Amino acid sequence: MAARVTAIEVKAIMPGVSILDATVDLYIAAGTLIINSVFGATDVSDLTTQIEKWFIAHMIASTQNRMAIEEKLGDASVKYHDWKGEGLNSTPYGQMVILLDQAGLMANIGKRAASIYVIESFD
Repeated sequence: MAARVTAIEVKAIMPGVSILDATVDLYIAAGTLIINSVFGATDVSDLTTQIEKWFIAHMIASTQNRMAIEEKLGDASVKYHDWKGEGLNSTPYGQMVILLDQAGLMANIGKRAASIYVIESFD
């Protein structure tokens, strides 16, 4: 299935981010696969479309464009935001995914399930 969002739509929620549409398209391809595996490829609801858009922005912010919180011109200095979270909590875009995903399906993405096995006897 085709992506639910375009590079222009993703870049619209990322003010000040300079990234080529072709690069965003690579993230869209990967992000769409993940969203499809969670929600199903036939889910084209407005909510799933919004989740996909914010999730792709999270992917970009996590790898390419960290958010600057302080910049200087003299002696060129940039200070990046140090998000204190893991997974989707690590960027404001990921936090929006969590907010939009009321069923909580995306919250466990990338986490491994724990398993417990009982050994009844060592005989």
